[in-house]
Amino acid sequence: MRACDMDIERRPAGRVPARIGIVHLGLGAFHRAHQAVYLQQCLDRTGADDWGICSANIRSNRALVDQLRDADMRYHVAEFSHSDSVTVREIGVIREALYAGPDGPDREALIARMSHPDVRIVTLTVTEKGYFLNPASGELLTNAEPIAHDIAEPATPWTAPGLLVAALTRRRRANIAPFAVLCCDNMPENGKRTRRAVISLAAENDAPLAQWIAENVAFPSSMVDRIVPAMTDSDLERLAAIDVDDPAAVVCESFRQWVVEDDFPQGRPDWAADGVEMVNDVTPFETMKLRLLNGAHSLLAYCGSLAGIETVDAAVAHPAYRELLRHYWQREAIPTLTLPAGADATAYTESLLARFGNDSLRHRLIQIAMDGSQKLPQRWLAGAAARLNGGATPPADATLDATLIGIAAWIRFMAGQDLAGHPLAISDPMAPTCAELHRRHAGDPIALVTAFLSLDAIFPAKLRNTRGIVEAIADRLDQFERQGLDNAIERCLGDASTSASNRIP
Repeated sequence: MRACDMDIERRPAGRVPARIGIVHLGLGAFHRAHQAVYLQQCLDRTGADDWGICSANIRSNRALVDQLRDADMRYHVAEFSHSDSVTVREIGVIREALYAGPDGPDREALIARMSHPDVRIVTLTVTEKGYFLNPASGELLTNAEPIAHDIAEPATPWTAPGLLVAALTRRRRANIAPFAVLCCDNMPENGKRTRRAVISLAAENDAPLAQWIAENVAFPSSMVDRIVPAMTDSDLERLAAIDVDDPAAVVCESFRQWVVEDDFPQGRPDWAADGVEMVNDVTPFETMKLRLLNGAHSLLAYCGSLAGIETVDAAVAHPAYRELLRHYWQREAIPTLTLPAGADATAYTESLLARFGNDSLRHRLIQIAMDGSQKLPQRWLAGAAARLNGGATPPADATLDATLIGIAAWIRFMAGQDLAGHPLAISDPMAPTCAELHRRHAGDPIALVTAFLSLDAIFPAKLRNTRGIVEAIADRLDQFERQGLDNAIERCLGDASTSASNRIP
């Protein structure tokens, strides 16, 4: 669409803070389109001068750091409500960008910045795998190479937990009050999990430090929500057509939400007036979002990718997938939730369908499919386990039909090919293990499913030990190959709706 045919609102950056009060680990698209946008709005309104951000990339992508530096730390966020309406925001709250990967030059500068008395909050978006926790048990993976390095070389850490421990060590020695650690990743009880990772790592070398962290450092949880696809060359071309020539720009949806537990002993920005929900307990919000939005995203990602579909909007346009989502939401996910006060789960899920159908985002399914071994426990499996353990109050005709379709689709996805034989790009820390299971059990769906469900780092024992679960997943795998995804989904959900006694599975 030509720029002259679009409704374009441009919002230049107002306040550019002079001092840095927040360090962010995980300089990426989501951080720039979410936390930084809220803070820019807050500082434009309040005129505060002490809440600038130092944002660090601690893995790859030094290019983004260089792009921000070249642009005097300014970039643009393009918020699309639909294909012919966009708000373009200029963001200037990131005042320092560092590249602190294992081979990066700025690791010491990052630890020094985190140790500075002006820094009162450290935020994180490093993805679920960046905390090196067992997805099922929550235990620190001390045998993982990056964590083993941080235990052996605590002064030169590679990981986010290691960086936090190193900076808190310096602050403790200098008698500087600790910063609050605000996790913004999609994990249940993400503050508690971050706390566990940091304290467990600290305890490997310094028990008194671990105790000091446990007694003095706040780890509030938060729930973040905004669809932010990975940027592509076509996105940059699309922005250039509306006079946004910015290699560090981000495209996202217009919707955004942030719910934060209000526990910041050294103070925080005045976020509440700009739409951040400051609460005592974020759990109901995060569980609703993980199971309804993220759980549905994962269903589309694995089913759609197997069928050769590339984007979320294309997948949700298929009637079979829309029915799959509605079945999952109404019969399997919503009954497991304790909803926040005033929340309407049905209205929320209908709004999700509209958001998923936003074709201006071009949100690629393969991006959502990344790291499924780390995501599925909180998106699908915790809810399924609650139902199997009698922890939920589902309607009498509820089943796990959609969840089992999703598990079957993920197992088949991890073979690395779609149903037509085209290669799929697998990015998952357990990819080698899953590939070996497919090699070992090729041609035997029961053995394959049994082996996958025996991965204790992902699947709860209750799932594999429930009568009929293994056979049901294996049957779905067979149906995918023989009938295709759409037909298999329609058959499974049709059988569920017409069964006289819809007992699990």
